[in-house]
Amino acid sequence: MAGAELRWSGGAQSERRFVVLICLVALWIVAIAARLIQLQVFQHQWYQQRAERQQRRVVELRAPRGTIFDRQGRPLAISLTVDSVCVNPLRSPEPTVASGVLCPILGLDQGEFEQKMRWALANHRGFLWVKRKISPAESEKLRSLGLGWIEFRKESIRRYPDGALAAHVLGAVDHMERGNAGIEQALDEELHGRPGRARVLTDVRQNGFATQISASVVAGENVGLSIDERIQFVAERELEKAAVENGCQTGSVVVMNPRNGDILALASYPTFDPSAQVNSPEDLDRRANHAVSVPFEPGSVFKVITLSAALEVTNLRPETIIPCGNGRINLFGRVIRDHHAYSALSMADVLANSSNIGAIQIGLRVGEHKLLEYVRRFGFGTKTGIPLPGESAGMVRDLPYWSKSSIGSVAMGHEISSTTVQLARACAAIANGGLLVKPRLVSWRQRPGQALQWETVAPAPRVIQPETALTMRQMMEGVVLHGTGRKARLDGYTAGGKTGSAQIFDPVARRYTHTYNASFVGFAPLGDPAVVVAVTLNGARLFGGAVAAPVFRQVAMTALRLLDVPKDLPDSPPYREDEPVELNDLAIADLGSPASTLPEPETPDPGGVMEVFGPKIPDFHGKTVRAVIEEASASGLPVELVGSGIVRAQVPQAGEILPQGGRVRVLFSR
Repeated sequence: MAGAELRWSGGAQSERRFVVLICLVALWIVAIAARLIQLQVFQHQWYQQRAERQQRRVVELRAPRGTIFDRQGRPLAISLTVDSVCVNPLRSPEPTVASGVLCPILGLDQGEFEQKMRWALANHRGFLWVKRKISPAESEKLRSLGLGWIEFRKESIRRYPDGALAAHVLGAVDHMERGNAGIEQALDEELHGRPGRARVLTDVRQNGFATQISASVVAGENVGLSIDERIQFVAERELEKAAVENGCQTGSVVVMNPRNGDILALASYPTFDPSAQVNSPEDLDRRANHAVSVPFEPGSVFKVITLSAALEVTNLRPETIIPCGNGRINLFGRVIRDHHAYSALSMADVLANSSNIGAIQIGLRVGEHKLLEYVRRFGFGTKTGIPLPGESAGMVRDLPYWSKSSIGSVAMGHEISSTTVQLARACAAIANGGLLVKPRLVSWRQRPGQALQWETVAPAPRVIQPETALTMRQMMEGVVLHGTGRKARLDGYTAGGKTGSAQIFDPVARRYTHTYNASFVGFAPLGDPAVVVAVTLNGARLFGGAVAAPVFRQVAMTALRLLDVPKDLPDSPPYREDEPVELNDLAIADLGSPASTLPEPETPDPGGVMEVFGPKIPDFHGKTVRAVIEEASASGLPVELVGSGIVRAQVPQAGEILPQGGRVRVLFSR
């Protein structure tokens, strides 16, 4: 019995253990089921979202930026796909090892990058850029290492195949390929396109293995400019050459088709590399577009507007004799002197010889109301609408802000400011028969896969009558043939134009200096002008006929040849080197100008005795142009340079005292 009881007792214990085990298993199953229900039912959405955050990421697909072409279809700005390097600091080797591998190849500072990695680790950052937009050679070296912790991202970089050519037209982009100057900025939205989005499924190493496009990429538009890179190259070359040779701080050239307003070249000096970053204020200054954004007093070149108005509203004709007062006029108590003591000139010779007094007399005949009307008709005081950022409207004051003598200043190009592109447009109105065309820089646009969309040419308003424009063209030819613009003569082509030399106002000293805005604006050929060229050099010590006219000659000759314009003259030298050429077209501004604080110099009475104080004039005989300029600048002597070669004569003579307000006239010949 005892044995049976023991067996029963052992069986009961086994039964209890089995029951306990069954209960534990059941509880475990219930717990697992409850947990599964909790995860799959009650917390399903939370864990699903967390998993998606870990396994999926949304990647922006950048739209390729549109290409910019010149008028011949040559690319001026293109975008290329390049590699950028990044790492996950949480899965990378120790910072010292990682920086030792990456920095020598990528040219980075090892200590600085190691510090960035340690900071990323301390802040649990899973992404760190190493270097963006690396070169193909750097990319190839890194890929050859075969290291899985080095990751690559595809990015786009902007390239300018011609370097700095047309930099002020094209502009530049930032590291995100957003335009920040020029056409790149003005048409940024069109060029940039619309980026797409993609959902990427990744593994534990963040390697993508499945992609789903959620928003398609819309590529940027391609843009065709009116610029001809061949003409642009010559314009920039000749502008820089003239600026360097004449010590000018800045300058600009605009080449325009007068018939439709197409800008064939737009150059600004100094230039810049659009691929380089701005690292100093000097770099920023170089990006100023002087042709569009920097207005200046145009000086004698503005006499074209004065005479055009006179032909329209008075009975003055090219042969009409204009009294020039022997180079002096008292205008409402303000004494203004000419650069030459002309007694009288025909209206045509007033323009050819750039007589200040003659222009003032013509302006008085026009009257201030009509003169201001024609100044505004020619577009001064308003923006041209050229599609470049930062365009200046210049400055034209309303009549209530004129003084009594302002009509004299405006008639010869002072108390007013304009840009080079405004001067080119005004000259185009004379060249095309009297229509004020809008400068056009963008010829067409094209979205990839779509047809070209040509820019329309808006109807141009008429500013002067065709017969007025024809008469002005003939008179402007006289400037080139026998006036102050003889250095602008072209081989094989007739041409017309106007020189300008305006004294530069010093806002600190509150007076005009003896440095000039030297300009020339002209067209060719005379019968049916195909090009207008406007040249401005700022800070010149010589006049527009000596500094700017030769630039016009070189640029216009190149443009006419490249455009296959038939010649209308036999080839011949533009002028003889030994020919004495009057180049002084200075619109004298410092004598009693309202902007000047200097007292009006007294005019000596020829019949009386006056003690004269001033600097003693040195002997310039036998010296070169450069030597004369250097010596005159050192002694503060204003000089008027005529001809080229070495000095043959000077007035006043050496040893004489230069009276206040006077200048030394130096004649050069070979």
